[in-house]
Amino acid sequence: MLFHYTAIQGDGTKVEAEVDSYSLDTAIDLLQKRGLSIVDIKEKADVTKLQILTGFSFFKPKVQPKDIVIFSRQIATLFQAGVSALKAFRLLASENESKALQIELTHVADDIEAGVSLSDALGRRPELFSTFYINMVKAGEESGKLNETFLFLADYLDRDYELHQKVKKALTYPAFVIGTFIVIMVGMFSFVIPKMAALFADNDATLPLVTRIVLSISDIFVKYGPITFPVIIVAGWFFYRWTQTEDGIRKVDEFKMKVPLLKTLYQRIFLTRLADNMNTMLTSGVPIVKSIDITAAVVDNLVFRDLLLRVSKKVQGGTAFSKALYEEPLVPNILIQMVHIGEETGEIGYILKNLATFYKRELDTSIDSMIGLIEPAMIVGLGVGVGVLVSSVLLPMYTLSSSIN
Repeated sequence: MLFHYTAIQGDGTKVEAEVDSYSLDTAIDLLQKRGLSIVDIKEKADVTKLQILTGFSFFKPKVQPKDIVIFSRQIATLFQAGVSALKAFRLLASENESKALQIELTHVADDIEAGVSLSDALGRRPELFSTFYINMVKAGEESGKLNETFLFLADYLDRDYELHQKVKKALTYPAFVIGTFIVIMVGMFSFVIPKMAALFADNDATLPLVTRIVLSISDIFVKYGPITFPVIIVAGWFFYRWTQTEDGIRKVDEFKMKVPLLKTLYQRIFLTRLADNMNTMLTSGVPIVKSIDITAAVVDNLVFRDLLLRVSKKVQGGTAFSKALYEEPLVPNILIQMVHIGEETGEIGYILKNLATFYKRELDTSIDSMIGLIEPAMIVGLGVGVGVLVSSVLLPMYTLSSSIN
């Protein structure tokens, strides 16, 4: 937010200017840190057209995940060189290529200058920094190893970003092909098939069953299309809104775990994140119960979130981590046995690191296998769809030509 203030400098000079800050209290603290005696301060109400446009999420510049990865590496390097947090954030805010991240880093620097801790300053921006990220930074502050913490975070975010991109890439191609096929089918049923139906009607042809079915579907598209499509769009919007509620998310996540191919994929995504998150946090000195809770908060599946919350409750009650995992059917024995070995040897962080590498390889294999299965399945499905459509047209055409001869 932008605040307009009037203040008195140390030499008695009156100054009027503006300051950009997270809140009024932070702005006041920031100005007082600069040695100014505030006479008046209020939020600036005037906004430009550009500011009005950027108020909408569509126009607002966004910070990309890769920007946070680069930022984490840069800040780790600066901390390792002995640069203070305030100076480091000011420097990165002025030099960063991402305009959106420049603005956010400037706000973080202002908060730090006003006396807010680094973890709290980052925590005020949950859309950029996850609960996992904030708690890692807090652990780094407590241990005095912020440079190592940010290096851990950069490596973790890099792996997580690569994972997201791989899954996205696996789903983009089939989604595009299926979407294109649906558009073509809608066009055929709405414009091409009705003309063929008129031709068959004029010749009083006897139509096979497949043709009658196709013509019936086409008739529905022609007669009820103007009503059906808006209804489908509205229903789709309500369905999307429902999937954003906790009940909807839970139902979707439970459905994913019932489809064999998806179950394997999402299980390996979860195991990769579990091992990677726990390794990163335990290595940075975060207690095990808190590490489990944070992992539960950032995992993208309510089925697995509930699983981890049950495990956390048992561990908090004195149960060993490996034993708590053993009571969960979705956790494979190899992970449980390796965690048990790590508990006995005191090398659980190292064990989890190796498990994260193992499950990442397994995940890559699963994604490649899924892509390998989806492509021939789509070819077969599209071939059947096109074959049915073509045969529904050609069979009566052949019958008509035979009767003419």
